Parts: sequence; C-alpha cells; structure tokens
Amino acid sequence: MTRRLPLGDPRFGKAEPCACILRESEAARRARLERLANLGSLVRFRFETMLPGGPAGDDPAFRAAWEAARAYAAEPSGWLVFVGPSGSGKTHLAAAIVNERIRLGQPALFMVVPDLLDHLRASYSAEEGELGYTDLFEQLRNAPLLVLDDIDAAAGTPWAREKLFQLVNARYLAERPTVFTSGSDLDALEQRLATRLGNPQLSRVVRLGARAAAYRQVGGMTLERLRTMQFRTFDARPGGLRPEERETVEAAFRAALAYADAPQGWFVLQGTNGCGKTHLAAAIANRVLDRGGDVFFAVVPDLLDHLRSSFAPGNESAYDELFEQVRSAGLLVLDDLGAHVSSPWAQEKLYQLVNYRTVAALPAVVTTDLSFEALQATHPRIAARIFDPHAGTAVVILAPHYRLGRAAAPPPVRRPRR
Repeated sequence: MTRRLPLGDPRFGKAEPCACILRESEAARRARLERLANLGSLVRFRFETMLPGGPAGDDPAFRAAWEAARAYAAEPSGWLVFVGPSGSGKTHLAAAIVNERIRLGQPALFMVVPDLLDHLRASYSAEEGELGYTDLFEQLRNAPLLVLDDIDAAAGTPWAREKLFQLVNARYLAERPTVFTSGSDLDALEQRLATRLGNPQLSRVVRLGARAAAYRQVGGMTLERLRTMQFRTFDARPGGLRPEERETVEAAFRAALAYADAPQGWFVLQGTNGCGKTHLAAAIANRVLDRGGDVFFAVVPDLLDHLRSSFAPGNESAYDELFEQVRSAGLLVLDDLGAHVSSPWAQEKLYQLVNYRTVAALPAVVTTDLSFEALQATHPRIAARIFDPHAGTAVVILAPHYRLGRAAAPPPVRRPRR
C-alpha cells in the first residue's frame, strides 16, 4: 500500500506493508513468499543442504560460486551472473539465493526465461481476473530481487528478444538486484544483453566448471551394449539391397558421421525396425562420450514409464531430477519415438522435453519407424520442432530389416517435406 503524504516526505510514493502483513506470523509470511517466488520444486535447494565444494566435494570453481551466492543472498546488490555448462549447479545456486531471501522474510521472484516469455505472450490475451501484460511486466521490472534462469535459452524471435531486452534494460537502468544463469558464455548472447550482463560496474560474473563425462540410460541400452555399436562396426554397404535402398544406408552413415563430429540441433533417423537407426544413434553417442561429453540414451516408451512411476504427490523430487537430467543432457538420444501409447500426458511431457531442447539449442538424436505424415498426425507439435529444416536434419533409411529382409518390413516411410 502507499500513503497519501506531502511531496517532500521521504516516504512519498513508496510502498509500505499493510497492517495485515505486519500482523502475519513468520511461518505464514514464509509460506506466502514461497508461493509468490515461483520456485516450484526448487524450494528444496538451500545453502545448508548443498555441499560447498559441489557434488564431488572438491570443486574450487563451485566453491567460489557457492561463496559468492551466499554473500549475495545476505545482501543483494547489483547483478550476479552464473555461467557454466548444463549440470554445473547454476540453477541450484540461484534457487538457493531465493530461498535464503525468503528465509530472511524478503520477497524474491524466480523465472525460467523461456517460460517467462510464454507468460508474457499469454498475458496479451488475459481474461478477466488474470494478470495482464502491463501488470506482469511491471511486477517483473520492479521485483526487489529477480532471478532469470537460462537467459541464453530465450526463443530467437524478434518479439522475444525485444521483450527480454526491455526487461533486462529496465532493471539495468534502475540497478535492481538481479541474478542470471547462462549455459553459454556471454559472448554468445545478443550484444546488447552481453554488454549489460558483463558490465563490471554493476555485474559480477562467476564461472562454473564442467561436470565429469557421464552416460545415463533408460530402456536397456547399457554402456556395455552401447560400446559395441560403433561406426566401424556398422555395415554401410549391406548386400541384397536395391540400389536406392543401399544409397539411403550410405547417405545415413555419412550424415551420422558428420553429425557426430559436430552435434548441433536435431538429427532424425527414420526407417523400419532393424534397418540400422539405433546402431547409428549409438555410434554418435559413443563419439560424444569419447570426447568427454555426456549422453542420455532413452528408449521413449520406457522413459515415459519411468517418468510416470517417479512422480508421486508430495515427493516430486525424483521426477524433477529425472526430467532435468533428460532435458539438460549434453547429447540426448530418443530411441523409438512413436512406439508409446499416445496419451495427453505423454504428448505433453514429450513436447516439453523437445521444446526445451529446441529453444536451448541442445543436440538430440531421434529414431522412429513412423513416417513424417504419421508423426505429424499423432504429434504435430513435436514433428514441427524435430523436422524444422532450420533446427536439424532428417534422414530416411529405405532398407528393410537387416536379418528378416523385405518380408518383415512395413511400407517405407516417406521423406519429410522440406
């Protein structure tokens, strides 16, 4: 609330807590602040439950970031920017800052940038009783402490870039306490954003190291089995094929080799069961692991089963952890897309996963035995992302099952329209 005061009064124009807020208990205030902070499951990340040296216990970069975060949480001033690869702990530290401010009875707001931009778009057509665009933007611009998570993952549309810059610039000019996380170095951001986030007079940039290379899987592709599927063990010129079939196998092999050398965007392998899609996907994963990267290999029906079973009301942490591991993996392999039961829940979870990696420009390999038309009919939003020619490559293998032959093969998939 604001009081009606003379123009010269030092309290003129400033918001003050109303009497009901002053009377509320500490527990009630904390619950209210947690609700307003938009943390969701991140409320569990607190300084007292985190290892100052990181998961390994002896990471000097994480320790320095942890100390910087704790000092900032005690007295927010200026900007704090965490830069580091996926899984380095940036988001956990940013959430810990918000939780510490709430513990101290102070308000703070946590926003994941792609979600924030979705909220801003939706607020243009807000219905009666919902927060409109102007009110939402003002709330973000004037928040006492704002965390913008994944600043580098904003969708690359002119509208999104402009709205994000307007928000960042408003807080920059007002020097309002703000925490940013970025998986990319500041040089990779739009120049006007990079200039403000890197301004040493306002901002402190803290860099976190990379996590150790790791392989995780759901669905039975053990590391031992994966290691048997190399490019050198793939038969790129199998016998008994028609010329056009052999040509697609050779083309898929060359495309997979090129992608493995520089994974970027989506790489979709289409073809009947047994034509070599999974072998090529595994070979790409092996190349990434050999270079010290991390890979999550997921058979889609099994992944959805694991996500369902890991979710239990009141204990969402297991679900959140698995979903975060999948969507943030250095390289994600989604094997057998389309073989799952297409329930609304499954479609939504898969779309969230695909959309996040598209927006964040994280590399992913998809194998499917469905045609482009079939995927478009059953998963239109997913098909629009993974078959976008500006976001990746789709390769069709026309060869039949390498053991069972043509008799076991369904009608060949069609090439996606470009």
